[in-house]
Amino acid sequence: MEETNERDAFWHRIILILSLIICAAVAFLILGPRPEGMEGRLDVSGLPVVNATLNGTAGVLLVIGFVLIRLKKPRAHMQAMLSAFGCSAAFLVTYVVYHWFKSGPKTYIGDWKTAYLVILLSHIVLATVILPMALITLYRGWTGQLGRHRKLARITLPIWLYVSATGVLIYCMLY
Repeated sequence: MEETNERDAFWHRIILILSLIICAAVAFLILGPRPEGMEGRLDVSGLPVVNATLNGTAGVLLVIGFVLIRLKKPRAHMQAMLSAFGCSAAFLVTYVVYHWFKSGPKTYIGDWKTAYLVILLSHIVLATVILPMALITLYRGWTGQLGRHRKLARITLPIWLYVSATGVLIYCMLY
C-alpha cells in the first residue's frame, strides 16, 4: 500500500509540474513577446476551425465515453476517453502553433461583449483546472484505482464538457 501511495504521489507531482509548464507556456504564447518575424511566417488561418472541430469532437467522445461506462462497457469507455484526451491534446498543439505564428488573441467585435467575456473567462479558468484533473482521472483509471477514478471523474467530466463546449462557442462568437 505504501508503495502505491509513493507511486501515486510521484505521478501526481509529475502531472502538476507538467500542467503548470503547459499553462505557463500557453499564457506566454498568447500574452508574451515573440521573436521578430514570427507573425505570418506560417499560414495558420485554418487552425481556428481545426481547433473548434477538435474541441467539439472531444466533447462528443466524452459523452460517448460516459454512455459506454453506463452500459458497462469499460474497454470501449476507456477507448473513447483516451480518444477524447487525444483530441484535447491535439487541440492544445494546434492552439499553441496558431498563437506562435499569430500575434495576440482575436478581438471580439459582436454585440454580446459581456456574455462573451464571461464565457471566455470561465473557459480559461476551467481549461487551466481541467488539465491536471483530466490527467489524474486518466491515471487513476489506467492504474485500476476505479473507486478513486469514478469519484474524480464525476467532477472532471462536467468541467471537461464545459471547456469543450465553450471552446466551440468562443470560436462561433469570434468567427
